[in-house]
Amino acid sequence: MKESTSREQILTKIRNALIDVSDIPYPDIDMNAEVFVKPDISDGIEVVFAQELIAVGGRFVYIENEKALLEFLHDLIQRNDWPAIWSPTERMANLLKAGNIASIYEPSDNFLVGLTTCEKLIAQSGSVVVSSADSGGRQSFTFPDVHLVLAYSSQVVLSLKEAINDLKIKYAGNLPSQITVITGPSRTADIEKTLVMGAHGPRELYVFMIDDL
Repeated sequence: MKESTSREQILTKIRNALIDVSDIPYPDIDMNAEVFVKPDISDGIEVVFAQELIAVGGRFVYIENEKALLEFLHDLIQRNDWPAIWSPTERMANLLKAGNIASIYEPSDNFLVGLTTCEKLIAQSGSVVVSSADSGGRQSFTFPDVHLVLAYSSQVVLSLKEAINDLKIKYAGNLPSQITVITGPSRTADIEKTLVMGAHGPRELYVFMIDDL
């Protein structure tokens, strides 16, 4: 008797599974229920975001305005000996120029510090939502070794669901080609369970928040 191929064996299992339909094990489960426990936001949703961002290895800096940001960047550049800051968006490039901060318009193979804006900040997880439309392309949040994010308190939402709903409204249903949720610096332990920082993106993440509420 001819032995069946692996493909035939798989198809047979699929057919049998379709014939013997099982009952749903948990018929009363609420698929729309919240997965995360809602945090205490009595001190402000921005405080929750800051705490969660720091918990996942990010750095949070509250600043009064863009002038204060430029002053802080001057200090960071001096302390860390950064040669220049790269920003692919015209707005951020003009901001750096106004602050007399050395900037570059094309990414390099050397150590790279990038400055972008963001779409939303998620308080529950301390995550930053960026898109290919708002941040100047996909490379802006994958190439840099250090990712600097300029954000506003009005951009903070509680959950990813709220963030996506707001983006649907902002882009009238025509969402950007890529929406990325960044939770802390890039890290992986896939190889021999050794933690490696910056494997798939920035090894450091700063969020500068201006209170615009």
